[in-house]
Amino acid sequence: MIDLLFAGVALVLLLAAGYWVRGRGGHRPTGTWAMAALLVSFACAFGSYVSVVENAVENVVPDGGRLLSNSFTLAAATAVLAFMLQLDLEPDEARRSIRRRVLFLGISVTGMTVLFTASRLNDDSPQLYALYVLIYITYLGVTAKDFGRQTWKQAGHSRRRSQRVGLRVTAVGCVFALLYAAYKVFGLVSIGLELNLLPHGVRCSTPISPVRCVFSVTAPALAVLLITLGLTLPAVVWPFSQFLRRRWETRSFAALALLWKDITDTIPEVVLASEGSQQADDSDFLLHRRVIEINDGVFALRPHRSARVQESAERTVAARGLTGTPEGDAIVEAAILRAAVHTKRTGPEPMTGAPSMTGLPSTHGTRPGTETVPPPPRTPSRPGDLRAETEWLLLVARAYTQNETPTRAPTPTPEPLTPSGTDPRT
Repeated sequence: MIDLLFAGVALVLLLAAGYWVRGRGGHRPTGTWAMAALLVSFACAFGSYVSVVENAVENVVPDGGRLLSNSFTLAAATAVLAFMLQLDLEPDEARRSIRRRVLFLGISVTGMTVLFTASRLNDDSPQLYALYVLIYITYLGVTAKDFGRQTWKQAGHSRRRSQRVGLRVTAVGCVFALLYAAYKVFGLVSIGLELNLLPHGVRCSTPISPVRCVFSVTAPALAVLLITLGLTLPAVVWPFSQFLRRRWETRSFAALALLWKDITDTIPEVVLASEGSQQADDSDFLLHRRVIEINDGVFALRPHRSARVQESAERTVAARGLTGTPEGDAIVEAAILRAAVHTKRTGPEPMTGAPSMTGLPSTHGTRPGTETVPPPPRTPSRPGDLRAETEWLLLVARAYTQNETPTRAPTPTPEPLTPSGTDPRT
C-alpha cells in the first residue's frame, strides 16, 4: 500500500510537471521551468521511496536511497525558492539570487554526501548522521517557513479566486512540511544525545502505522501534494474558467437577440460601427457591444416610456408577489420597453379619450414627452460591470420575450348607454 502511495504521488507530480512545461498557446508563464523542476524533483524524491527503486539503489550503495531522496527534496525546495524569486524580483536580480541558491544547494548536497559516506565508514556514527540531518532539515525548514509565509501573504492580495485558494492550499502544505521538519529535529536531538527515542530499521507498513509514520511519511506526502495542488490549481482552473466565461457570453449574446433586434430595428442609429472582422469571434467584444447598443436604445426610448404602462405592469407584478424583486422589476421594465418600441414605430396616438384606429386602448393616451418614466436606477447589486449589466438585461429580455404583461395599459371602459342614448343614471 505504501508503495502505491509513493508511486501514485510521483506519477501525479510528473503529470503536473508535463502540464507546466507544455506550451499553452505559445506562452509560458513566469517561473514555468522552476515549477517543472520543483515537480520533477519531488517526483524523484517520492519515486526513490518505492521498494523496487529503493532496493535497486541500496544494492549499489547501502542506505543510498535516503541520500538520494533527501537530495531531490532539497532540489525541490530550491525550485520553490526560484519560482518565488522569479515572481517577486526583476529578471536580472532573480537570476543572481537563483544562482546563489543553486550554489548553496550544491554545497549542502556535497556536505550531506560527505557526512553520509563518513558515517558509513565509521559504523553508522550517530554524531555524523546527526550533522547530516542538521544540514538537510535546516535547508528544508527555512525554505518551507519562508515560502509558507509569503504564499499566505500573497493570497490576500490576489484578485483571482483560484489564485487565492491555491496560495492558501500551498501555505497549508508548508505547515505539513514544517511538521515534518519538527519531527526530524526531534529525531536529530534523539540521535545527538543518544536517547534512542526513535527506533532505527522500522519500516512503515501504512501511512499511519507505526505512529511515527504519520510524521515521517504522511506529513511530507501531504505537504508535497498540497503544495503541488496549490501551485497548479490556478493554471488548471484558468482555461476551464475561460471556457465557462465564453460559453456564458455566447449564450447571453443569443438570449438578448430578440430585445436587441426590436430596439435596433426601431432605432438603428444606436448600432455601433464595425471595427473589422478580427473581433467577429470575440464573445466578450460581441456581448459588450450588444449590451451597449441595448442600453443606448433604452436611453433613446425615454420620451416614449409610459407611466400608465408602468402602473399596469406593477399591478400585474404585485398580483404575482414579485414586487421589489429583480424579476418583478425586469417584468415592469420589459412591459415599458415593449410599449415604447410600439409607440416609436407607430408614432404618437390620439389624445386621451379618443379611440385608436385599431380599436385597442391607447398605449400612452398622450403625446411622447408627457407622462414618461425614466429607466430604473442602478441598484447596489448592479455595480455597472459587463456581467452585472448583462444579468439584468437577461432578466428583462426573458420577460420581454415571454410578454408576461400587456403591451398597452388598460383604459377605463365607458358605461353603456340606454337605447334612447341617455345615461341610465338620469
